[in-house]
Amino acid sequence: FSLKELHGIFPWLVESIFGSLDGIIVGWNLRCLQGRTNPNEYSVALDFLDPSGPMMKLVYKLQAEEYRYDFPVSYLPGPVKASIQEQVLPECSLYHNKVQFPSSGGLGLNLALNPFEYYMFYFAISLITQKNSPVTHHVSPSNSAYFILVDTYLKCFLPTEGSVLPPPSSNPGGAIPSPTPRSPAVPFSSYGMHHTSLLKRHIAHQPSVNADPASQEIWRSETLLQIFVEMWLHHYSLEMYQKMQSPHVKLEVLHYRLSISSKHHGSPAQSSYQALHAYQESFKPTEEHVLVVRLLVKHLHAFSNSLKPEPLSPSAHSHTASPLEEFKRVVIPRFVQEKLYIFLQHCFGHWPLDASFRAVLEMWLSYLQPWRYAPEKPPQSTEPLPRSVSEKWAAFIQENLLMYTKLFVGFLNRALRTDLVSPKNALMVFRVAKVFAQPNLAEMILKGEQLFLEPELVIPHRQHRLFMSPTLGGSFLSSRSPAVTDASFKVKSHVYSLEGQDFQYKQMFGAEVRNLVLKLAQLICQAQQTAKSISDHSAETMASQSFFSWFRFTPSEVNGSYTGNDLDEIGQDSIKKTDEYLEKALEYLCQIFKLSEAQLTQMMMKCGTAQDENGKKQLPDCIASENGLILTPLGRYQIINGLRRFELQYQGDTELQPIRSYENAALVRLLFRLSSVLNERFADQMEVLCSRDDFVGRLCRYHLTNPQLVQKIRYSPVVRDRTSQNWGPRISLRFLASYRTLMSLVMIYFLASWFYVGPVGCTFIILIGYFLYAVIMTFFFEGWKPHEH
Repeated sequence: FSLKELHGIFPWLVESIFGSLDGIIVGWNLRCLQGRTNPNEYSVALDFLDPSGPMMKLVYKLQAEEYRYDFPVSYLPGPVKASIQEQVLPECSLYHNKVQFPSSGGLGLNLALNPFEYYMFYFAISLITQKNSPVTHHVSPSNSAYFILVDTYLKCFLPTEGSVLPPPSSNPGGAIPSPTPRSPAVPFSSYGMHHTSLLKRHIAHQPSVNADPASQEIWRSETLLQIFVEMWLHHYSLEMYQKMQSPHVKLEVLHYRLSISSKHHGSPAQSSYQALHAYQESFKPTEEHVLVVRLLVKHLHAFSNSLKPEPLSPSAHSHTASPLEEFKRVVIPRFVQEKLYIFLQHCFGHWPLDASFRAVLEMWLSYLQPWRYAPEKPPQSTEPLPRSVSEKWAAFIQENLLMYTKLFVGFLNRALRTDLVSPKNALMVFRVAKVFAQPNLAEMILKGEQLFLEPELVIPHRQHRLFMSPTLGGSFLSSRSPAVTDASFKVKSHVYSLEGQDFQYKQMFGAEVRNLVLKLAQLICQAQQTAKSISDHSAETMASQSFFSWFRFTPSEVNGSYTGNDLDEIGQDSIKKTDEYLEKALEYLCQIFKLSEAQLTQMMMKCGTAQDENGKKQLPDCIASENGLILTPLGRYQIINGLRRFELQYQGDTELQPIRSYENAALVRLLFRLSSVLNERFADQMEVLCSRDDFVGRLCRYHLTNPQLVQKIRYSPVVRDRTSQNWGPRISLRFLASYRTLMSLVMIYFLASWFYVGPVGCTFIILIGYFLYAVIMTFFFEGWKPHEH
């Protein structure tokens, strides 16, 4: 086709593949397309959208003619959208010289994007917009076509080995030109300093554009990363957005808003109110979204770690370093660090307290461990000892101090509100403790905190210096400032650029966080005790399933129900796993925070490891008052998470209990009337029999009375009228209404018919067997707690 025809169908083709921006058109549904379920469509889609496939060849063909395509500003992330709508240019150079007013009769602002940008915008934003896609089977996000394409694009445009492959060109020996600067279509207030892209600045220092082919195509790497970061990580509230800006930006935005409000004779308060709602979007990342961001983080670590060692001479560096090497040097602090920190903070504060948080946790831990993606291999050793963190990573840890310390405190606050008896929650605590317990890591974090807390010395050349964020100061290839040798200043610059000058830092190794760690250790001990109680309860339940339990329900079925969790469903193996995770997590926490054995002993005593007389869990944490026991916040937490509970028992007439789910309602009512008639008619005779001192008296007292229950009822403050009920000997037939008893009787009658025993003979056998059972129980176990029936 001619370029004119291709130019016309290109937007339609992109939308038909990735879906519409409003989510109505699903497109090819790459997020649900998997090779296991649709192998043909899966392979065809990957080949078609491959970096060297037909779709990208079309992109490069249109790129050569400098076509432009409109992308609505209204579908950009909330902070960027509101900023552009207020005619304040965002910091990211991706939006520079691209915003245009609508044509006559048009609605809304648009971005004028080149074909490569337009394609990648749609590809990246489809992860956010296509949330309600129809799914007919279980989909593994890491095996989807979308996930594989993200990985392929990252490896192609951000290679860890070699350089970026040049795009295929229709002209032999030709090259695809990079985007040329365009005059702005709308006057904008700038965010302070002007940003130039890597390409523009590097080409300006080249004698010829074609002298270095890599300088032409490095803009694809920068553009791809900027689009991924802007679409996937640039979502937060107005307050956080303003906190990330420099003082110059805040002042300029304030002046601009005042001028706009006076120009339109509007109320400044109303403008601020509208701006607040424009910035604050409801952003709920999915687990798939987090997994894709983790893939990006892992690849960026590998990409950054593939940087060649710097030459000894700084002058030689400026002339020999390629644009790709310069890009590797600053890719994480310049593009990712700031927005990823805000993204993680949002997830830590808003993600549900369930096992799905594991995806966020692993993404965070991946960012904290760049040494896992370094090219050098760990030394082979026979002993499985944890690998020590090298001192060369101290600079990374110091420049990302808040990622380690503040987010660790955020995780502690989450862990204190979760049920640690659950194996999945216990695994998350174990994972975090294991990562932070790596040799030498805690010491380097502590060193970073000490550098931040050092008092700032008043030096003449620093008196008027601002703590600038990495995103300020134009392109990362702009003229280099003198190397700052003061590590303390670097740490302060990192903290204040992310949290503001008035930030009150909470030390990870301070007293306040240490108390949180002790609380977590206490909850770990309680969770271990609870898991043991659940295990013991399950063992007792299995052991109590005797033959005669089929004929009468046990007291646990009458008086209460056990409060369990997912361990009851998973089994004993998971209980052992939970205990192992919690035990190792406690050991790692002791290593990180240097907890002594005396502190652990004191903490174990506070846990209340002593069990009550029945071997069950202790009562929830309470405070005695005039009105009885009052739950403490810890007690409420224990009840909500099933760690402890009150032992509630039914203390009324067992015959008047609510009908259970395992009972036949009609039989319960019928047998109650029958037993009431028998008890009224033979009450005197039963009293006489129970008063005898011989074996018959013991037999009647064991089966017709319940002395402990009668004593509780007579002295209970709940029962007001004790004369209205007959608390003496009585017959109870309610156990016959249990489905278990009915099934047993049916089975006995079936077996009797097999041996040609009639109904009368079968009934006689049952009565004889029950009588013998009653005699044996009376003769040997009269001291047992009597049954309710």
